[in-house]
Amino acid sequence: MRFRRLRIPAVLLAVLAFVAVPDARGQKPPTVPDDVVFEAGIEYANPDGQHLQLDIAQPKTGDGPFPTVICIHGGGFRAGKREGYDGLCIRLARHGYVAMTVSYRLAPKYQFPAAVHDTKAAVRWARANAAKYKIDPDRIGVTGGSAGGHLAQFLAVTADVKEFEGDGGNPGVSSKVACVVNVYGPSDFTKSYGKSVDAAEVLPLFLGGNLETARQKHLRASPLYWVTPNAAPTLCIHGTEDKYVAHEQAVWLVDKLKAAGVEADLLTLEGAGHGFKGKDAETADKAQLAFFDKHLKK
Repeated sequence: MRFRRLRIPAVLLAVLAFVAVPDARGQKPPTVPDDVVFEAGIEYANPDGQHLQLDIAQPKTGDGPFPTVICIHGGGFRAGKREGYDGLCIRLARHGYVAMTVSYRLAPKYQFPAAVHDTKAAVRWARANAAKYKIDPDRIGVTGGSAGGHLAQFLAVTADVKEFEGDGGNPGVSSKVACVVNVYGPSDFTKSYGKSVDAAEVLPLFLGGNLETARQKHLRASPLYWVTPNAAPTLCIHGTEDKYVAHEQAVWLVDKLKAAGVEADLLTLEGAGHGFKGKDAETADKAQLAFFDKHLKK
């Protein structure tokens, strides 16, 4: 299965380079260009006294409302920081988006579905604050890598599932997203063991047990089993040599979405692993931006 070649003007390449898993360790505050407004550390929810925050970037000029992208960091559901996507948010703002990167509660202290509750709360916060930040509430997309890809995809397939809303604020506001770019996120946890170098370590922390002791939770936490015709348009980007999340996870998801009548595409990067570099990163970057432009820009 192949994703069609997308024609992107060369000038946009300078705005890109954002698909590789971000790493916030020791990261300095981002350099903010003159045409972007950037604000860090905004609290969007406070479940269990955790004071969850987000960073947001906006175009400095223009009345909006602007299309919006919410970025969800990876880290095996137990690590990672939102700041790793600050650079992406700034680049997206320069391309006419409001973009935000969000923190969420981590395992093992907080197991599934806490992170799902948090990311849905972030979408609701964006809609509830649309006027303040010049957000178009009807044009909100989401992306993430690895664990973040899973959480982004979960948003895309459970818009109407009340049990996953949680109580993170702004009740009654929709957590639906218009589209998703899922960068090597797992879709079926029941088939991760033996195909991933760290599934046996990571998944029991996130799901409260292994496949034998917590099978139902593995099923419930897998986006593949929540696919309906109401799922959001999806682009999966995945390398064939990914040792952490097998490429077949994306194939299964895209096939099931298409069978349900949902627009879905898979960009397969031959020989790429978990985290893209060089030409693979450029190819993925162009496809991601083109997908957001297609679905979020008028």
